[in-house]
Amino acid sequence: MSGPEWLAYAAACFLVAVVPGPSLSLIIATTLRHGRLAGVANVAGTQAGFALLTVILAVGFQALLTAAAPFFDWVRLAGAAYLAWLGARMLLSAGEGRGGEGEAASAPTPRAGFLHGFLVLVSNPKVLLFLGAFLPQFVPPQAADAGLRILLLGAVFMLIAATTDMLYVLAAGRAGAALSRRRSRLLQRLSGGLLIGGGLWLALERR
Repeated sequence: MSGPEWLAYAAACFLVAVVPGPSLSLIIATTLRHGRLAGVANVAGTQAGFALLTVILAVGFQALLTAAAPFFDWVRLAGAAYLAWLGARMLLSAGEGRGGEGEAASAPTPRAGFLHGFLVLVSNPKVLLFLGAFLPQFVPPQAADAGLRILLLGAVFMLIAATTDMLYVLAAGRAGAALSRRRSRLLQRLSGGLLIGGGLWLALERR
């Protein structure tokens, strides 16, 4: 790819990455409720999901799509239910948080945050479908190293997406830290609503 082609690709990646979706809803809600470290764990999980789907695409997207297409709706609905469950848990516990040590104790571990981000990302079949339609446009049809090129393009996309996600984490973390303890219940309800909204978003998506 030439310099202008790389610039066009990077610009397209940026525009795609900044558009809110189920994964970004999770990242923002988690950061608002539990702070930047929890949001960073979500970002790491989503990046691991992107990496897995990029490898799958490089190995053989069409074969996978043909074999797995009948299960895409079930996977999508399972991911939507998972997001809604996380949101409902947050809403139901909105009256329990007292700030300080109580809130810190309820924060997810980095491992749990990573897993949440990973599961929400890979449970959205539209991500794989998008990558399958987007990345190959920048690879010559007869390229002998098409798989390696897709991996490289995917790595660039991940870098840009990770950067934009971290900007959201920084902004949400600052917003959460600026709120007083008296508003912690409202913050928790807002975070739970974001998660449930992300679940509805994922459930209502159509291929």
